[in-house]
Amino acid sequence: MSEERSHKSYRPFTVFTFRLNYLFSELNAISYHFLNIIFHAIVCIIFLKVLHPIHTEAVTGVVGRAELLSSIFFLAAFLSYTRSRGPENTIVWTPIAATVSLVAVATLCKEQGVTVVGICCVYEVFIAQGYTLPVLWYTVLQILQGKGSIPYCMLQMLLKLIVLMFSTLLLVVIRVQIIQSQLPVFTRFDNPAAVSPSPVRQLTFSYLLPVNAWLLLNPSELCCDWTMGTIPLVESILDVRNIATVTFFCFLGTLVVFSLWYPGDSSKTVLMALCLIILPFIPASNLFFPVGFVVAERVLYVPSMGFCMLIAHGWKKLSSNSTLRKLSWICLSLVLFIHALKTLQRNWDWESEYTLFMSALKVNKNNAKLWNNVGHALENEKNFERALRFFIQATQVQPDDIGAHMNVGRTYKNLNRTREAEESYLVAKSLMPQIIPGKKYAARVAPNHLNVYINLANLIRANESRLEEADQLYRQAISMRPDFKQAYISRGELLLKMNKPLQAKEAYLRALELDRSNADLWYNLAIVYIELKDPSEALKNFNQALELNPSHKLALFNSALLMQESGEASLRPEAKKRLLSYIKEESQDANGYFNLGMLAMDDKKDDEAEMWMKKAIKLLPGFRSALFNLALLYSQTAKELKALPVLEELLRGCVHCQFGCCTNSDCWPPICGGCNISHCCMGPGLSGQ
Repeated sequence: MSEERSHKSYRPFTVFTFRLNYLFSELNAISYHFLNIIFHAIVCIIFLKVLHPIHTEAVTGVVGRAELLSSIFFLAAFLSYTRSRGPENTIVWTPIAATVSLVAVATLCKEQGVTVVGICCVYEVFIAQGYTLPVLWYTVLQILQGKGSIPYCMLQMLLKLIVLMFSTLLLVVIRVQIIQSQLPVFTRFDNPAAVSPSPVRQLTFSYLLPVNAWLLLNPSELCCDWTMGTIPLVESILDVRNIATVTFFCFLGTLVVFSLWYPGDSSKTVLMALCLIILPFIPASNLFFPVGFVVAERVLYVPSMGFCMLIAHGWKKLSSNSTLRKLSWICLSLVLFIHALKTLQRNWDWESEYTLFMSALKVNKNNAKLWNNVGHALENEKNFERALRFFIQATQVQPDDIGAHMNVGRTYKNLNRTREAEESYLVAKSLMPQIIPGKKYAARVAPNHLNVYINLANLIRANESRLEEADQLYRQAISMRPDFKQAYISRGELLLKMNKPLQAKEAYLRALELDRSNADLWYNLAIVYIELKDPSEALKNFNQALELNPSHKLALFNSALLMQESGEASLRPEAKKRLLSYIKEESQDANGYFNLGMLAMDDKKDDEAEMWMKKAIKLLPGFRSALFNLALLYSQTAKELKALPVLEELLRGCVHCQFGCCTNSDCWPPICGGCNISHCCMGPGLSGQ
């Protein structure tokens, strides 16, 4: 939650259901989707709303579970509150306590769950107590003017509202403390209007309200992503789209006046429908704080309840008219049929990432993020040529999108077109804010954009003559963001390559100051200590890596080798244990079996050593070290006949080997101890084998 890249969403109950999914079926996608459908069915049973294409994103997308769970407890909290009124307007405290608890749970599923408190307050004042706004205003004026006392029913009402509001305030304070009073950081591409000046910001945010209303009314063009250039900014009061904004507010104002000013069941129904539409939408409206999207269909899941309620009420009014009854039934049936078809089609759109983003491009071609996401989907399928075309199109749609140019560069690199890759990275780098010499760099830069320096440096350091240039790029990234952990990791790797282990050590120690829970960092630091000829410190760091990640394969293997090379008999059992753990993870790596064989030879366990050596040779025919030591084992145990074919295979694989003249055990050199540990295998952020 404290990291800048966090979106500050604290939803432990939603995460708990994902943990349950993983516990029973790990990453089997069917179980996740099935549970989402179950939760949606519960919401439909509670509210009797079944069919609207806008629900697809919340139900089909696994992350939509937050909306589904929050909706269940949202409705449960409201239903509980409706039972808090006893005989003669007394308060029943058990439903109140249940409501407060359910509000907390709804909020811990998704933040908009807290808005049910507002609905409970409106219900209490205008439905349970039966006030209209004029009557309520008149009553309050009479009390303030001393012309009457506060009615008993109003005292009871106020007490209930105070309890609700106090508990809500406490919940909000706790929630703010959890995110350490920090809002999430978004880029200008996520929500362009949020970083626009007045009045563009206000005009655009106002226009987004009728856009959301239109999606509920006419869900024909649904899109999984509405960021970037999907909805152009409303930059002038003369923009024709302002007509939609004015029309929307006029219609909404009419409904609000009708529901608050006039008594009767119809106005109460409209009021509750409006509450369900408006209040749950407020957290996503940009009214109080900016959000990381322009429009998101999933956040309309709860507001769609109020919309369905409004439509049902309108249809009931029409069908009660004998002349319109048949027409109203025909219209309702037609709407339900069309919505069913659209929902079915929308589910097929969500079949895969590729189909989802391609369906979005049919609706909107001005969103570079969609072009990028199609490219990512193709990239995951190793279809780099097609992916490149989509990434290039993204740069044309949004020329100042740093991420799009980085995607182009990465794809060129995957296609081994390093010159074009470097050119693309340089374009992305030119779009970064420039540092003015002598002035402190104060701009907030997204860490993913800083990766352009890392990617470019990683590309050019393949050329031995450009290592200093690569180092300069790493240092530039660090100067822009001193807390940019990946820059220290990559620089440490480069410094090792440049044979500067002391500077590499400093880089890794700085990275550890930023993240001490990263097992890979401890592993890399261990490799540095090996280069510095300090095996005891290296082993300590390997152990720290394994404490954080007991299945860290490289730490298991290299720490076992380090223990083995130390020659200390007391360390051999632990070395064997780690190598056994390693071969469980890497069952096809002959090195693991070979080193188990070497340990067995050290312990004079000849049969066990023979077994491990044979397994190593089976996995890697021609494995010279294993062949050599197996032949030596046979020679030492007076099994010369078994040693002969092993020696012949060894000699076939190495005609010019320095041991080619050796034909008996008298001239064997010291036992091969395997590969050089510091170069055998390098962890994440270090060079490969």
